[in-house]
Amino acid sequence: RLEDKIYQLEMFSYPSGAKLHMGHWYNYSVPDAWGRFKRMTGHNVFNPMGFDAFGLPAENYAIKTGVHPKDSTEKNIETMIKQIEAIGGIFDWDNDVITCREEYYKWTQWMFLQLYKHNLAYKKEAPVNFCPSCNTVLANEQLVGGECERCGSVVLRKNLSQWFFKITNYAEELLSGLDEIDWPEKTKALQKNWIGKSVGASVTFDIKGSDKTF
Repeated sequence: RLEDKIYQLEMFSYPSGAKLHMGHWYNYSVPDAWGRFKRMTGHNVFNPMGFDAFGLPAENYAIKTGVHPKDSTEKNIETMIKQIEAIGGIFDWDNDVITCREEYYKWTQWMFLQLYKHNLAYKKEAPVNFCPSCNTVLANEQLVGGECERCGSVVLRKNLSQWFFKITNYAEELLSGLDEIDWPEKTKALQKNWIGKSVGASVTFDIKGSDKTF
């Protein structure tokens, strides 16, 4: 029965580092316990595993070690698979996903081309958070008091030519869909901010020496 099937997916590890750390087990242990419980109650749990291997971190690691990024990434994946297997999680390794391999990224390329053909992808300059130490762009959620959460360096704001998707064309549909998802309110708020619908703002100013406001 459909209601007995559960698709369980955790955040993939980034093989831009040589090994996993305790934070990875923190990420995997709770859903693993939940998935095991569901199996014990008769559910068919599908829990694939994978590695998100694109971006500047992988390139920076290759530069740091002097090893070609393809070779270093594949080696790191091999090491991490052994570590995750040693954890003993209920992962389905027959359906793993590794984003740096052609059988995966050909579809992300195809999807981008479809968006571009339909005028939903465009390029422009926009400000980004840049960490000069990690030599990479950071999301707002990766900043702690204006510093990089990874290395503690002061983050710079700089303009960068980059690609954008016209998600605002679907803002209403995306926002209404959030009401039907069983997510924490904090997570929903982050998604709403990311979608970025704006209808202006009302501001009240106190006038010095007057009891009136404008």
